[in-house]
Amino acid sequence: MNFPLYIAKRYLVSKKSHNIINIISAVSVVGVTVGTLALIVVLSVFNGFEDLVKSLFNTFNPDILITARVGKTFEADEIPGDRIRQLDGVISYTEVVEESALLKNKNEQYIVTLKGVSDGFFNKNPLDTMLIDGGFYVTQNNIDYGIMGYLIAYNLGIRLDDFENPIIAYVPRRTTNSFTTLDQSFNSGSFIISSVYSVQQEIDSKYVIVSIDFARRLLEYENEVTGIELRLTKDADAASVQKKVEELTGKKFDVKNRFQQQALLYKIMRSEKWAIFVILSFILIIATFNVVGSLSMLILDKRKDIDILYSFGASDRLIKRIFLTEGLMISVVGAIVGLMLGFILCTLQIEYGLIRLGSDPAAFVVPYYPVKMKIIDFLSVFMIVFTIGLAAAWYPVKQISKKYLNQRVAEFTKAN
Repeated sequence: MNFPLYIAKRYLVSKKSHNIINIISAVSVVGVTVGTLALIVVLSVFNGFEDLVKSLFNTFNPDILITARVGKTFEADEIPGDRIRQLDGVISYTEVVEESALLKNKNEQYIVTLKGVSDGFFNKNPLDTMLIDGGFYVTQNNIDYGIMGYLIAYNLGIRLDDFENPIIAYVPRRTTNSFTTLDQSFNSGSFIISSVYSVQQEIDSKYVIVSIDFARRLLEYENEVTGIELRLTKDADAASVQKKVEELTGKKFDVKNRFQQQALLYKIMRSEKWAIFVILSFILIIATFNVVGSLSMLILDKRKDIDILYSFGASDRLIKRIFLTEGLMISVVGAIVGLMLGFILCTLQIEYGLIRLGSDPAAFVVPYYPVKMKIIDFLSVFMIVFTIGLAAAWYPVKQISKKYLNQRVAEFTKAN
């Protein structure tokens, strides 16, 4: 039998001589429980939002992006496309030309990023699932079409398949020295909007997808591209494919995975998550101050028990372990209950969407707060609560010194 644990359990559940000690102990457990619950729920919600943002960007961004390390464009033939297409896991190889352009529809104007894509872009592309209206194509019957973000469409007052009012795109000319008129300064081309997509605000307000032939005509390119996009199968080893592509393309090109393409965004999200973790941990530290008070009062309440244990031969270390175990039990019980309640609450949110993002479901990508639980978060929270509880319990316990115990024994002997 673990004697300190046995005594600590008795002290935890037994009624004390002063009822206030029971109340403070209960408050201590509740405080740790609420702090633990808050940590788990907040971390799980952050995980949910992180996965949501990743899924939205992954809908638009390729699994692997190849760009020139120096300069903006490069010849498409510089990349061994046939060999890359044959790599295991590659299902889509897309040549891309991107450039800023001014779009004009009647009296409305808007600056966008014109993204010209080759036919490989439409091979099993998840962007197809994000269309609000229209068809997923950029050429049909020798007519140029465009796929537009809904915020761009809103600002330009777009109607689908409006052949009477095509969109006019303007880009600066590369081969002219005269800028006296608009026609001399800019190349222009017209296209019809085939569909509107909605992915994420930053994307929806920026990109218009057209055919690569249309983009090259505007930009006076022949075989140049600004990037090569690869999409992979779901079970593909992205790291392995990326390494093989780097070997095939050489040092002249950057080969980026999805994380590297949005490195700043993901770093900010992780920083926010751990900043919240630290803030809530400080709140938990404040909550455990109750443990210090509860344990200090318990030590005073059990002075006679300490004297008796010491007279029976209990060591300094044994007596301290009893009260240290008592303090840890308060924290551990609170942590376990908090973790269980957090798991239940997160499960209910996942299954039933109890807490909604707003009264209008159409105003958000998802109608309720997204939640994703991770075992590492549960372990991290338990360890931080255990560590804080250990520190909180150690402070009052270390006051039980040999001098104090000897003094109590002397008083006990004199009284008897």
